[in-house]
Order: sequence, then C-alpha cells, then structure tokens
Amino acid sequence: MRRHLITPAVLLLAAALGCTEAPPAAPAQGPGPAAPATEPDVRPLGRIVPLPASVTPGGAPYALTAATRIGVPGGDPAVRAVAGRLAALLRPATGFRLPVVTDPSADLALRLDPAATALGDEGYRLRSAPGRLTLTARTPAGLFRGVQTVRQQLPAAVERRTVQHRTWKIAGGTITDAPRFPYRGAMLDVARHFFTVDEVKAYIDRITPYKYNALHLHLTDDQGWRLAIGSRPALTAVGAATEVGGGPGGFYTQDQYREIVRYAADRHIEVVPEIDMPGHTNAALVSYPELNCDGKAPKPHTGIEVGFSTLCAGKEATYAFADDVLREVAALTPGRYLHIGGDEARSTGPADYRTMTDRFQRLVTGHGKEVMAWHQLAVDAAPVPGALLQYWGHDRTPAGEKEKVAAAARAGARIVLSPADRAYLDMKYAADTPLGLKWAGTVSVRRAYEWDPGTHLPGVPESAVHGVEAPLWTETLSTPAQLDTMAFPRLPGLAELGWSPAGGGDWEAYRARLAEQAHRFDALGIAWYRAPGVPWPARP
Repeated sequence: MRRHLITPAVLLLAAALGCTEAPPAAPAQGPGPAAPATEPDVRPLGRIVPLPASVTPGGAPYALTAATRIGVPGGDPAVRAVAGRLAALLRPATGFRLPVVTDPSADLALRLDPAATALGDEGYRLRSAPGRLTLTARTPAGLFRGVQTVRQQLPAAVERRTVQHRTWKIAGGTITDAPRFPYRGAMLDVARHFFTVDEVKAYIDRITPYKYNALHLHLTDDQGWRLAIGSRPALTAVGAATEVGGGPGGFYTQDQYREIVRYAADRHIEVVPEIDMPGHTNAALVSYPELNCDGKAPKPHTGIEVGFSTLCAGKEATYAFADDVLREVAALTPGRYLHIGGDEARSTGPADYRTMTDRFQRLVTGHGKEVMAWHQLAVDAAPVPGALLQYWGHDRTPAGEKEKVAAAARAGARIVLSPADRAYLDMKYAADTPLGLKWAGTVSVRRAYEWDPGTHLPGVPESAVHGVEAPLWTETLSTPAQLDTMAFPRLPGLAELGWSPAGGGDWEAYRARLAEQAHRFDALGIAWYRAPGVPWPARP
C-alpha cells in the first residue's frame, strides 16, 4: 500500500476492525525544557541537523565581518560556483560584500584536496578559529555540503533576506563529516496536484540545508501527466488537464523541466524522474486510447483510488509508447536513474506484469540509465542487475514480500528505504491532523526518526542499503504551505538518518537540536507544524 489502495468504504471497515493504524510508538515523553526564544550568539559546534560524524570543539570562534573575503583556488569554476552560492546566501542578512577572491590569505577559504579520499564524494572538513575559517573537501559537492554546515552554525537570522544587525560567529574547533549513505532523497508528487516550476524550486530550497542529494519527481499518475513528450503531444494536451478534485492540472514543458534539473544540479541535487508503469497510467490511457486493451479511452480520473489502470501487455503499441517516453526523459535528464514505478498494478495479470516490466527495464538500460522502481519489481518480476529498489512497505507488510526484497538485495539489487509508516510525509502526524492520510498509520516526528535504515528490513545488510528517501504524496495537498506543514519538522530527521553515523544520535538529543531548528524554519518562511513532544521555543 504505497499511497492508499482501498476505497473509502473499505477504509471505514478497516478502521472499525482496528487495521488502519501502525503499531503504537514508544511511550511519549514530555517535551523537556523549551529551546530558548532567541538564539545564542554562538551555536555549540556540531549542534546542527544532520548530526556531523565527528566534532572536536576548541578555541575561540570565527567571526564573519564586513571585511570577510571568500577565498577559492584559481581556475576552478565549480569551486567558485559553490563560493558564489555561499556569498549569495550570506549577503542579504549580513549586509556584507563578501567578495569571492583567489587570494590564499582570505579569511573564509574553500579548498579542494584530491588527496582527502577519506572524505569521499560528499564529505568535508570545517576548521574554525579566530580570523580564519577553512572548508576542505575532495569534490565541489563536498564543499557544498560543508556550506550547509556553515549556514547552520551561524544564527538562523542569516536565512532572512533583509539586513540583521547582530554578530555572526561560528564556534571554534573542527568538524569532519561524510554521509552514511550515498542516496538521500526527497520525493515530490506533482501528478496528484500540480506544482509550478517556482514551487518545485522552493521545495528544492527547503531540502538543501539538510544535505539531501536527490529530488525524485513523481511526474505521471492516473490523475495527470506532467511532462511534455514531443513524440506524444496528447499526453499533455489531454492527460495534463486534470488533477485530484477536478482542478486544472498543468505540466512542464521540456525547457521548464530542464530548468528544474539545472536548479537542482546547481545545489548538487540529482533529479530522478518517475514514469509510473504499468499501473497508475489512466492519464496516458485517456490520452492514447490505443494503449488500452479494448482500444477505448477511459474517463479522466480526479479521485484518489488506485490500482484500476494498466497498460496492455499484448500490444506492441505499449512498448513503442514506453520507448518514446523513456527515450525523451533520458535525454532530458543528466542524472543516473529513471524510475519506472511498478507498484499497485492490481489490474495487471502476473504474467503481463513481468512481460512489461522486463521490457521497460531493457528500454531504460538501452537509453543509458539505471533502473529504479518500487519494490514490487522484486516481488512480482525480476530486477535487472544493479537495479535500485525503493522499499515502501510497513510493519504489516507480509514477511514473504520482505523476503523477496531481501533476496533481490542478496542478488545485487540496491535498496532505498522509504517505509510508509516511517518515511511517508503525507501520513498524518496524529489522528486529528487536518491534512494527510493514515492508511499506513500515523507518523509522529519521533516515529519518523526512531528507526535505523541499516537494519530496518530483515535480511538486507547495510551494505545493500543505498540510502533513504522521504516521499511526499499530494492527494490531500495542493499548496506549498501544505507541503511545508507535512514535511516539517519530519524531513530534517529523515535527512539525519541518511547522513549521520549509525547510533550517532538518540531521540532525546535529537529533539533538542530539532527544537532549535524552529528559528531557521521561521527565518526561511516555512509553514511548519508545531508537533507535540518537541521542546519548541516559545512564540515571540
């Protein structure tokens, strides 16, 4: 049950039988002392989200001043681009010029060190002392992740877009940091409700400070098709004109999609496009009747039921369609992965499912991309070698289904963990949360944080876990403020599970750090939910 699989009547029956809630979380504890209503001038080193791998405090702080210059090595445009983003971030609130220079004596220095192999592709080292702050990494991506630490070590007021008259200090010492998992994704469903280019960019800006490195865009579903395909114009002329509730829908032109991809790439985030097949295809079936086995177009779908649509395995038109779509999406997407969905195909026969997914996978690899799919690919078919399987099961998922995913992992598949009763950001925080669904149970901030991706799925070793993803489905969400409310404050904790070392944090310590993030949420204009159980600062 990825989103919700059953009709409202059956949901009511399940509720009556006590089947719609997740098992109870550990007993709630009091929120503890509230975070200060105002921030200290100097945040303790490493008291950020995600928690860094290694922190060695020591010495007096570094102070950002009107005289600060940002130093970069000459001749490296990628490092200069990172420095430019840092300067652009800091200038509005500080009011400082912060020129980017190639002078090695600059007091805020960004350095590439190809020999720093221990830092990996995204790790960094930050050293803070009076008069000098140095950020070192092996790659520009590592420097960019380090920049997110710099911004979080500074007072949250640095996120404001007007001059704030205060001191800007970073506690003295050294942070050495690198991610636990290589994939840390956030998914945004733009098919159930359409979100504009600027709204998607705003969501990218929301996930950036927490060191996410992938944006999974769910571009197609029963309710709408959201990406223009030049060889298949009816997909947007017809299939994009609907959304949940009967709204106008919408779509991205190919240039607009490229703009989103570039915007994400500038923040070292890889876009993963999803074309969901063979189910969740009603918008495509409406657009091209010949894709239906009976050749007749169904009615547009504006509800939230799932599992009723399917492509036709016995028609070559199906594979010509899939080839057209995947070829164009691959050409538009510089990232490694094409996500082909594969879930909730309850109207597709078992043999037809395997036939279609086998051919879809060959199309993906033939267009030079790696296959990513929901974990049903391992349950009902055979993943190609090296496929990335996204597990969205929950505590009540049958053991046999989990074992098939584990067997695929043992055979070489990589696993991205998105357990619905832990990581689905559209699940209600509590039964009385106005937004969201609860088919997987309610997901409190604590429940979203208190699990270990490395041990969560029986039989899957940590070596097979490629990372974590936080999906945000939009059946009940239609505005950016609603996205904010369901994502925050759970999204930072899921980022920490993907980045920070195993066992590095516990709930008591985490909720204190999370409470301090409230100042940053406010400065960024996030419409966050004041979840219980966290010692949030008093409202000013």
